[in-house]
Amino acid sequence: MTIVREGYPFIGACFLLTLLFGFGVHPYAAIVPFVVMLYFCYFFRNPRRMIVQDASAILSPADGTVQEVVDFERDPDEFVPGACKKVIIFMSVFDVHVNRSPMDGEIKLQKYFCGRFRPAYKDEVGFVNEHHLIGLENERLRITVKQIAGILARRIVSWVTMDDVLKQGELYGMIRFGSCLEVVMPAADVDVLVQPGEKVTGGKTILGRIKENA
Repeated sequence: MTIVREGYPFIGACFLLTLLFGFGVHPYAAIVPFVVMLYFCYFFRNPRRMIVQDASAILSPADGTVQEVVDFERDPDEFVPGACKKVIIFMSVFDVHVNRSPMDGEIKLQKYFCGRFRPAYKDEVGFVNEHHLIGLENERLRITVKQIAGILARRIVSWVTMDDVLKQGELYGMIRFGSCLEVVMPAADVDVLVQPGEKVTGGKTILGRIKENA
């Protein structure tokens, strides 16, 4: 297991506070910054995962819990054609927060919206909260993945840009401190295999399966 670079400033600051309080104040005073440092090491973890490549599968982009599966007539971002299914995944502050590409594809759409920081479980957060969306396209399918900031998540991190080509399961970003993701898939081409309340693992759990005639 490794730690992503975005965690280094948090871990380093807590380490310095631990030394400062431990030697300059009292050893007991160092307990709080030391515990916080351990939490940051835990939060910014990037566990090694063997990704089984499956061209017919749409993998979960994150660890968390399926909050909702929504049917709607058209993609509001006008990228996914026709009627769509949206899977919303909630990530608690204890889940792994690095995000992975659900499928092989090229980034053909990228949007960033600097919005509010409402709780990630609210219905409208995908529209009013700060979010970052990418649209992935390959020879079979178009999908979108949206990272949404929550009440504690104050920064969305992206390591990709337009026209980048991602492999299935490849890391492409993270959200700091609790948040959610939305995956939009064409209803005519994908069978959704998860249900609300189900635990999912990034790069492992299959959210949907591409239909044979797609």
